[in-house]
Amino acid sequence: MPRDRKFLALYAAHRNALLNYASTITGDRVNAEDVVQEAWVRCAAAVAPRENPLSYLYRVVRNLAIDGRRKADLERRRHDAVDTDRINQIAEDRASPEAELVAWDNIRRLQDALTELPERTRRAVELYRLGNHTYKEVSEQLGISVGLAHALVLDGLEHCRKRLGGIE
Repeated sequence: MPRDRKFLALYAAHRNALLNYASTITGDRVNAEDVVQEAWVRCAAAVAPRENPLSYLYRVVRNLAIDGRRKADLERRRHDAVDTDRINQIAEDRASPEAELVAWDNIRRLQDALTELPERTRRAVELYRLGNHTYKEVSEQLGISVGLAHALVLDGLEHCRKRLGGIE
């Protein structure tokens, strides 16, 4: 029998044992099938040693299985690292507790500054900045000229800037 047929017969006779062996390394029967098939292709294409071709086939299966396991472990670590990066990005989207306290303090200070303004100036600022009204709309609601509405808003904003130390 020619060498190729002898090797094919050897492979066929030991295929299930090779699959079991590869499965213990890969931890997965499907991957073991791929490993054993790849080992067969490589061994059939290579010049197998004459003395112990079965031992050679087992060694190729072992090496391929270990390489596959290492590659899978590396991919899993990369995937886990990507997930960790995504979690960190999500966590970073929220302000720190300290930043939230500062923001709440600034809001409180702004409210205090607004209460210090004369009623008409405070109302003009609230309509313009908080209500997103135009100067014309502010003037209509307060019954004043557009120029006076503009002046009241500017005066009120300047007062708030001074009270907040330049924070808007």
